[in-house]
Amino acid sequence: MQHLPWPENWDLRAEDGTDLFDAKEDKMAEYGEWSRKGATLSDITAKKEYRVDRDFIIKGIEEGKLEYRHASVWGSPFIKILRRQLEDYIKAELGEEYLEKAKAKTELSKIKKETAEIKKRLSELEARKAELEKIMNK
Repeated sequence: MQHLPWPENWDLRAEDGTDLFDAKEDKMAEYGEWSRKGATLSDITAKKEYRVDRDFIIKGIEEGKLEYRHASVWGSPFIKILRRQLEDYIKAELGEEYLEKAKAKTELSKIKKETAEIKKRLSELEARKAELEKIMNK
């Protein structure tokens, strides 16, 4: 089988001079990205983590900036999107500072929650330690 040369008159560049294939690859999911842990999130999780509503996500889908899949858990439907694409879309629409603040706020709330859990566990352990020391001193 002989391969034909690429026709010289086929220009695969957008009006701004960027290669159409490269532009498409930036938007599309990488191989296996949909199944990678932490690479996807639901519209509900996006609202909690990034403070964006469902309408913002749907707007991104309609503009072709976000790939999505329909999913449901226990009969409750939701939209599954790629975290990387959502972060890029948030940067483009709301700014990088907004994204940094939203991520910091989410991380801070996780740290506060974990700290409270550790403090609770520590107080339980100290109470048990006091009980054991009381038994030992009898």
